[in-house]
Amino acid sequence: MSSFAGEFFGTGAEGSAVYAAWMAVAGRVLDGAASAAAYSGASPESLELLLAGEVCPADGVAADVVGERLALVARHSVQPWHPFTAAHLHTPVLSAALAAEAVLSALNQSMDSFDQAPAASVLEGKILDWLCRLAGFPETAGGTFTAGGTQSNYMGLLLARDHFLMERFGWDARANGVPPDAGRMRFLCSEVAHFSVEKSAIQLGLGMRAVVKVGCDERFRMRPDLLRAELARLRSEGLWAVAIVATAGTTDFGSIDPVAEIAAIAREEGAWLHVDAAYGGALLLSERYRGRLAGVELADSLTVDFHKAFFQPISCSAFLLADQRRFATIRVYADYLNTESREAEGIPDLVTRSVLTTRRFDALKLWVSLQALGRARFGAMVERLVGLAEFAAGWIGACPDLELATAPEFGAVVFRFRPWEAGAAVWNEAIPARLFAEGRAVVGHTVVRGEPCLKLTLCNPAVETGQLAALLGMIVDCGKGMA
Repeated sequence: MSSFAGEFFGTGAEGSAVYAAWMAVAGRVLDGAASAAAYSGASPESLELLLAGEVCPADGVAADVVGERLALVARHSVQPWHPFTAAHLHTPVLSAALAAEAVLSALNQSMDSFDQAPAASVLEGKILDWLCRLAGFPETAGGTFTAGGTQSNYMGLLLARDHFLMERFGWDARANGVPPDAGRMRFLCSEVAHFSVEKSAIQLGLGMRAVVKVGCDERFRMRPDLLRAELARLRSEGLWAVAIVATAGTTDFGSIDPVAEIAAIAREEGAWLHVDAAYGGALLLSERYRGRLAGVELADSLTVDFHKAFFQPISCSAFLLADQRRFATIRVYADYLNTESREAEGIPDLVTRSVLTTRRFDALKLWVSLQALGRARFGAMVERLVGLAEFAAGWIGACPDLELATAPEFGAVVFRFRPWEAGAAVWNEAIPARLFAEGRAVVGHTVVRGEPCLKLTLCNPAVETGQLAALLGMIVDCGKGMA
């Protein structure tokens, strides 16, 4: 056997012993990190000094030495399981998912061909079928796992663009690229939609001017009347409404656009409807709150992220397509990988429906989590996030030093510190920075119609209301200390 055998998992007793030793190192590192504060407070400059040293030494060092260096990284990382970590859609991960992460990494299946990932290809297909049914999609639906909501949203707009050109003009973008007058194409979304809509327009060669922002109501949901007005304006200017993006769970507010109304308008206009439910898609697991997503079943395509409110390790996301035949516009064959004859034989080479080639078996960790917890417990965890947001909103409403920006629809709560006093804008920017620099808490910040605000993104169903009240009290005390 090669002298390198001990370095690899699965190469006999020696390899197993090395793997076990490294897992023990990882366990000690994570145990130490779990007792840490939300963040150490280290600055970028101090981290540069702490992490100085040779990246690739001439000779390897002992596992314990590497472990000490690894522990240094862990000590100066944000701890997503900490009750005072509440800035972003940055969730703690389920233990079952973490175990599955180790298995899928060790198996190292590559999802671009069946002979690299046989069981994985079949299981991913089953999970995607289940997701399509959960969303209420038709029997024609299909999907693919993606690296995140940005990739999923990109795929929705890519397929929308190519479908529009074929349906309207018989133009094959797969073969010919975009036509000379592609500058007339427009995507519509709300004024608080995710920035990946604009990134997609850039990557599709249409530019940010192709994105039309539609105004929202007082709860930051797209207004259908303003959508109709924008569509009328585009028609009058000879521009093409290619796709409408409805958001089911905005990043800042968790607000959910009136998807069913928007779907009706999209049908009237002949526009593709893409629903970005990267955040809010988890509500589909809740019998109590899934009605808030009414209308997603009418979408042409749908984004759902599992590394948000499904509590999965990054990355884990899916793109669902109501009519999987529309994947044909991105299908490409390679002789070494996925020939047409293999597809004709029914061999599931999933690369034909992805914009990626090599892709991880991320579906495994979602499957293990679903198996371990079941839908009822998953639904209860999602509902807990709603309850925490409602508790925070009530606490803020009763506090004379804080003002709520809008009632939460999911787990995001936006508010202001002493908004009626001069200098409040400075305080609302400074509070998150000070708490982070002191290592006390990770609190979000955003801008609402030109005014700086604070934000809690509640992604941890294990947090107690007393801990949440303590965090809000800390924010108030910090603000008063600077006022």
